[in-house]
Amino acid sequence: MIGEFAVHEEAIRKADVLIEALGYFRKFQGKFTVIKLGGSVMEDPEALRALLVDIVFMQSVGMRPVVVHGGGKAITHAMASAGLEARFVQGRRYTDEATLEIVARVLAEEINVDIVRHITKYGGRATGLHHKSIQCLRGRRLVLPDANGGEVDLGRVGEVEDVDVQPIENLCLAGIVPVLPSLASEGEFGPLLNVNADTAAAAVAVAIRAEKLVFLTDTAGILRDRDEPESLIRSLTPDECRALIQEKIIDKGMIPKVEASLASLRQGVRKTHIIDGRLRHSLLIEMFTDKGIGTEIVLEANAGPNRPR
Repeated sequence: MIGEFAVHEEAIRKADVLIEALGYFRKFQGKFTVIKLGGSVMEDPEALRALLVDIVFMQSVGMRPVVVHGGGKAITHAMASAGLEARFVQGRRYTDEATLEIVARVLAEEINVDIVRHITKYGGRATGLHHKSIQCLRGRRLVLPDANGGEVDLGRVGEVEDVDVQPIENLCLAGIVPVLPSLASEGEFGPLLNVNADTAAAAVAVAIRAEKLVFLTDTAGILRDRDEPESLIRSLTPDECRALIQEKIIDKGMIPKVEASLASLRQGVRKTHIIDGRLRHSLLIEMFTDKGIGTEIVLEANAGPNRPR
């Protein structure tokens, strides 16, 4: 009897989880969610598998997920194999023509193809959107100032200034997940530019009027103390983010994600999330439970112990 009671309790717990999620299924049905994929998540096959299963689940319950991905570590490995040394200028990968050729091949012909293949394997439908199929991101060369008031040469590094929305929306309406690498054409028909995946994801989210923008990272979210997981900050406003940047609590690789979040919020994205993509089903937990698992950034502070997702 004790064992049978435990089985019933577990079944009830699962039913409670589904009931909690039901409200979110209804709330986000037909809404766009942009998911930025990169970093250590892509180096861990099991974490990537669980994440892509989550995306298939989102698609299956009527949401419209869009994936934007980078691939920095894979690019660095490919450059080393080709005898090229990666060089970074102000945190950006210097991209000459030889480097760009590797970047384009790794992102569009290897990583993108692999993500699409796995989504299909797990029961979903996906299509890559890039220069080998349909190029949706257009940009211009990125110019950064140096300490002397001049300009820093980054090679073929750019920033997104326009997104062709129709192919992305058409795929989503057909129940297909669009998968975009962080590559843009210079102008409408120009050569390729290597763009930052965080800012590319934000540009896509703004262009398609996404409900949510989710950054998958290799940390629990934004921590007050990076050595203490319990110091996770569950919800932040833009003003609170800027204060944490000044205090250097938000620093290094987290700054581009936070800045991209703030830019997207200013332009209409309702909410952004920063979560640990290495944890199994972290995307579903963040999207479909009251408490969530990472840090959300919203325009106005949320009240109460649970966050209105």
